[in-house]
Amino acid sequence: MALTNTQYDEIMHDYERRRTFHRNELNTRIKEVEDHVPGYLDLSQSTGSISADFGRRLLLGEKLKRGKLHELLSDVASKKKKLLAEAGYPDDYLEMKYDCPICHDTGYVGSEKCVCFKQRIIDRLYAQSNIRKLTEAANFGVMSDEYYSGEDLERFRGAVRTSKDFIKNFESSYPNLLFYGTVGTGKSFLSVCIAKELLDTGHSVLYFSAVSLFSLIQTNSFDFKKTDELNALYEDLYNTDLLIIDDLGTEHITNTSVPQLFSCINERLIRNKSTIITTNLTPGEIKAMYSDRVASRIASNYHICKLTGNDIRMLKKMQFKNGK
Repeated sequence: MALTNTQYDEIMHDYERRRTFHRNELNTRIKEVEDHVPGYLDLSQSTGSISADFGRRLLLGEKLKRGKLHELLSDVASKKKKLLAEAGYPDDYLEMKYDCPICHDTGYVGSEKCVCFKQRIIDRLYAQSNIRKLTEAANFGVMSDEYYSGEDLERFRGAVRTSKDFIKNFESSYPNLLFYGTVGTGKSFLSVCIAKELLDTGHSVLYFSAVSLFSLIQTNSFDFKKTDELNALYEDLYNTDLLIIDDLGTEHITNTSVPQLFSCINERLIRNKSTIITTNLTPGEIKAMYSDRVASRIASNYHICKLTGNDIRMLKKMQFKNGK
């Protein structure tokens, strides 16, 4: 699970806050019962005196049965339970409540992370990835090939197989993907499908449109006051398990954006981190626009999938209008 130390600490602090909240709730309920149930407070206070008296008798050499103290305390507990029931309180009214009954809001079961902890990690990774809303409409569960036919259909089905292989081999071969082709043929859709599957298994994903990514880099690069922000951005770009750069070629290309793209691609290859790029550009156009070095890194290290066909977004719009 890919969490920074800060993120981990935030989750653990949240668990502590939850435990504190429920302890305070329990103390309030105990005070309520002691104030309103006659005899309950006396029974609660007798527990300590019974234990102290039992210990004193043992120290004085009195031979007592090993289970005697347990019997005495159990008798007190039974009387307290009876008083609660007679006063109309449920049996578990004075039991500690937990948001997670499995780990009792500690985040761990033994040395293993609880399922609730794993879900918190996934939730944070989704928030960090900029992709939560996209995965609601783009996932393998809603995928359809009804808008493709002929060669376009074969290409789409091949891209789907490649996408699923990408997920299957993600932790072993650090795969990279380039989806290219005409507008609206499913390139971004498939990249988001992949992202959702990986996020759901606790991998970190960052999703940027090319426009927003290079705009963010440029903004931080030319403001010396934002050096820390720029360094943190590069650290995230280089180290996230999966980086998605969507619609490469739609951004404003400058003298600095080309080396920035190369640096990002190259550094992630060095660190064995996977990248997905989607673009309307052909490999030849990528070479012409971004340099031989960028094109060479992609050609040598990326599985390249071409998607063709009608603009599915436009087809859906037409169907919606006709349906009205």
